Amino acid sequence: MQYLLTVAYDGTRYGGWQYQKNAVTVQEKLEDALSSVFKKRLPVVAASRTDAGVHALGQRVCFSLEGCKIPTDKIPLVLNNSLPDDIAVTDIATVEDNFNPRFLAKEKTYHYNIWQGKYPNPLIRHTALFFPYKLDTALMQEAAKMFNGEHDFAAFCAAGSSVLTTVRKVFECRIKVCSPMITIIIRGEGFLYNMVRIITGTLIVVGQGKISPGSVPSIIKSGNRVLAGPTMPAHGLTLFEIKY
Repeated sequence: MQYLLTVAYDGTRYGGWQYQKNAVTVQEKLEDALSSVFKKRLPVVAASRTDAGVHALGQRVCFSLEGCKIPTDKIPLVLNNSLPDDIAVTDIATVEDNFNPRFLAKEKTYHYNIWQGKYPNPLIRHTALFFPYKLDTALMQEAAKMFNGEHDFAAFCAAGSSVLTTVRKVFECRIKVCSPMITIIIRGEGFLYNMVRIITGTLIVVGQGKISPGSVPSIIKSGNRVLAGPTMPAHGLTLFEIKY
C-alpha cells in the first residue's frame, strides 16, 4: 500500500529537502522517523525539492508499506513522536501504487513573506525577510499580474537547472498586504529553480520604483536572467500547498 503524507517543516536548520552528503535534510529526518516506527528503511518521494532554508506547510510525500498494523489515521501521531519539533506530519491518505506526488501534482502554491516594519521582528526572523525600505504595493500588485499565464520563464531561472523546458504556467501571482507584512502569493503548475525567489526580487525592485510594472513583460520575453531582479533569501519562502 502507498501512503501520501502532508508534511510541514521549518527549514532553517536543514540543507533542503533532498539527501545531501554534507548537510542534514528533511528527507533524512523523515526517513529516520519511518525507520524508527516501522523497523525498516522506507524510501520516500516528495512533490517538491525545497532548497536549504525554505519552509513548508504543504509538502507532499509518498512511501510504500505492506501489512501496516497501525491505523492509517494514527500514523501521523506516531511519526511525529519520532520527528524533531521543526518537522511534523499533518495529514495522511492512501493512494494508488503508481501515484507519483511530483509528476501528478496539478497545482503548487508558494508564499514569500516580507516584514516591512521599521525594526526586525525576532519572532518571525526565520520565516520572513526583514525589508524596512519603502515599497509601493500598488505597483507590485500591477506587476504581479504580468506573471499570470503561460510564459517562457528563462529570465527567472537560476543557473544550474537541467530542465527540458523553461515554459511554465502561473495561475495566480498577487500581493497580500497585512501591514507591516507583505506576502507574495504565487500559484502555478510548477516552478523553475529559484523562480519564485527571483519573481519576488523583481517585484521588490518594482516596489522600490527602480523599474516599472510595464517592463515586466519585456523582461519575460528577453529570457535574460540579468534583467530580472535578485534572488531573494530562502528563509522568506514557504511551500504552502500542493493540489492533485
